[in-house]
Amino acid sequence: MDIRRHIATEFHTALTTGDHDRLRAILDPEVSWTLPGDNAVSGRVDGADAVLERAALIASYGVDFALEHILVSAEHVALGLHNTARRGDRVLDEHLATVCRIGGDRIVGIETFLSDEPGMNAFFAA
Repeated sequence: MDIRRHIATEFHTALTTGDHDRLRAILDPEVSWTLPGDNAVSGRVDGADAVLERAALIASYGVDFALEHILVSAEHVALGLHNTARRGDRVLDEHLATVCRIGGDRIVGIETFLSDEPGMNAFFAA
């Protein structure tokens, strides 16, 4: 398995299991993660600790991170995900791409693209 697919698989597994050590192992200490929207999980965070906190926050909402595709470019990787969850009367049903920029054998940047930004804002409302 090449490094891009390995990193994508490790990222998804760590996210779904809450394995912070596994996630930290593939993150550059200076990694950043940008999520669109205006909600409790949106915006940019910088540093591995902040990325781990964001992953834990998203997971705390009971999100199921269904991996649909691993997409590779010449240097980077994207995860095609279908995230679903229910919280009271709020429902999350979101298709997204999480693009991981790779530097060496670690993720140096993460950017998430959403199919339904208003739906995500409603679900993760602060």
